[in-house]
Amino acid sequence: MTNNKRKNRGNKNKEVTMTPSNEKDTPIQDYEDDDIEEMQEADLKKLIRTLRSSQKQILELHKSLMDKIENLSRENEILRRNQNETKQLVQQETVIVTEVKNSIDQMKNTIESLTNRMGEAEERISDLEDREQERIQSDQRKEEEIRNLKHIVGNLQDTIKKPNTRVLGLPEGMEREKGLEGLFSEILAENFPGLEKDREILVQEAHRTPNKHDQKRSSPRHVVIKLSTVKHKEKILKCAREKRQITLRGSPIRLTADFSSETLKARREWRDIAQVLREKNCQPRILYPAKLSFVNEGEIKTFHCKQKLKEFVDTRPALQKMLKEVLHTETKKHGHQYERR
Repeated sequence: MTNNKRKNRGNKNKEVTMTPSNEKDTPIQDYEDDDIEEMQEADLKKLIRTLRSSQKQILELHKSLMDKIENLSRENEILRRNQNETKQLVQQETVIVTEVKNSIDQMKNTIESLTNRMGEAEERISDLEDREQERIQSDQRKEEEIRNLKHIVGNLQDTIKKPNTRVLGLPEGMEREKGLEGLFSEILAENFPGLEKDREILVQEAHRTPNKHDQKRSSPRHVVIKLSTVKHKEKILKCAREKRQITLRGSPIRLTADFSSETLKARREWRDIAQVLREKNCQPRILYPAKLSFVNEGEIKTFHCKQKLKEFVDTRPALQKMLKEVLHTETKKHGHQYERR
């Protein structure tokens, strides 16, 4: 039995001896306690070296595994942090999106409110424009009515004043001796001896005009003589136009028809045009109540307003050249008056 054991130990030693020299590739064998006791010293050393090498490999593997675990832990921590940051970002974005949605809703409500207010404002503006248009039309109607009333009043005044004759330049106080009627008779006797003997010429009323505009004016007030008929007034004025120079006791005076303020204004507007036509020998006359009459190409033309005159002048090159400057001045004057209004 003893010999067999030794042979077995020898075989086992041979097996150990035959193991490769590369310690890294040497497989780890399981040894029993009896086998270890029977091993030789060399085999034990070799076994110890193998165990140490295996232990080293195990430590290195353990270290590598620990490093990998640590790296995985770090990566996991980074992922966890990133995940937390992502969650925070998502939460922040959710908050921002919610705030944006709320802001958009508020803006929509504000826009809707502004749209409604704009609609109300447009309706109010439309109503105001309609009212303004109605007011303008009403004012235009009123102005037209006022113009018509002024025209009617002017016509009535002109009708009332049609038999009247105005005496201009008669010194104040001169009527104290004979009265205004006596002075008028003296004017007829001095200038129109034939008319002075006409007993049909009767003075119904005589007075000086009130000084409404300038109380300190130095020129004498006009004298208004109301005759019995228009025929006698026109006869006297015709004689005055023919004589041209009218005097009283050697002092120059003027005899004119008596008109309303509106008619006087309308007659004055023809003054510059009549002066130009007079210089060109067109024989201008201002007819009753405020019409311009003159001779053009052998024909007598009469106009009651400047617009009709301009339309006629545009068809007559010679007349247009003659009146171009004065008509242009009148147009500018009326334009400035309209701007001031």
